[in-house]
Amino acid sequence: MEQKIDFRSDTVTKPTLGMLDAMLSAKVGDDVYGEDETVIALEAKLANIFHMEAGLFCPSGTMTNQIAIKCFTQPMDEVICDQTAHVYRYEGGGIAYNSMASVRLLNGERGILTPELIEPEINADDVHYPKTNLVVLENTVNKGGGKCYHLDQIEATHNLCAIKGLKLHLDGARIFNALVATGDKAAAYGHYFDGISVCLSKGLGAPVGSVLLGSSSMIKQARRIRKVLGGGMRQAGFLAAAGIYALDHHVDRLAEDHLHAKALAHALAQTDYVAQVTPVETNIVLFEVANKFSADEVVRALGRKGILCNATSAKTVRLVTHLDISPAMIDQAIEVIDTLDV
Repeated sequence: MEQKIDFRSDTVTKPTLGMLDAMLSAKVGDDVYGEDETVIALEAKLANIFHMEAGLFCPSGTMTNQIAIKCFTQPMDEVICDQTAHVYRYEGGGIAYNSMASVRLLNGERGILTPELIEPEINADDVHYPKTNLVVLENTVNKGGGKCYHLDQIEATHNLCAIKGLKLHLDGARIFNALVATGDKAAAYGHYFDGISVCLSKGLGAPVGSVLLGSSSMIKQARRIRKVLGGGMRQAGFLAAAGIYALDHHVDRLAEDHLHAKALAHALAQTDYVAQVTPVETNIVLFEVANKFSADEVVRALGRKGILCNATSAKTVRLVTHLDISPAMIDQAIEVIDTLDV
């Protein structure tokens, strides 16, 4: 059978042998009772990395984001985010359902928000308007082709939020990809954000889980919300051990994923079925197909040659590199890209 090379997402990774060993040897307890020492260790480890006071292990990044939004808003408040933001597009309407807040959508360049975009959209204190109370940034920006925020951009938005009395949350689904790409330090993030969601099951390769970081009082409230949402897990240390292993062994290697993505992008740019490739910063390759083709046609043609990827719109295709993609697989994929007959 022809080998399938799966670029659909970095969520498709399987635990490595070292990670499996760490999971099997984990010391566990009942986390809802606060007795799972491996979960406690993971939460403390990430809180220390980002210089935040506390953390909360949850099943998914959607849950950590939604808990944070509920912590930072009240019904009738408004959340500012980019129109491509995961918290708006891909979390099932959770802002409306869980927090009863409205959303002000902005149009950042490849999903990147700036103070100049945000400030005019902050509502006046007027009974006719929802109260603007939270700004959400996403790093890296999924729909922006893995584009990164740099620390000076984050600092500028933090300063605006501080002046205006707004909370600032980070959907850090691929935050370590951003840190590896920019060279910024994770420890600085704790100074600028009220909440940070860190996903462990994408580029870092853990099978399950995200950790929400914040102040001790915020995480105490978040723990209650997690319980209400059904996110309290019991012997979750088996999963937390995978996260600890990923943080210890899989961060620096993200640079390899970024190189792989750049190689794919270069190959795609030489073909007649690709109109434009979005500049690659991390592990996401986003390209627009030429006029005579549709994204679905290109995805199917690649699929017939064993290359799995996703259409993200009628004319756009996404490939994502990850730790299960070897250099040999990249070479094979480039050969297919070079010779593809759509």
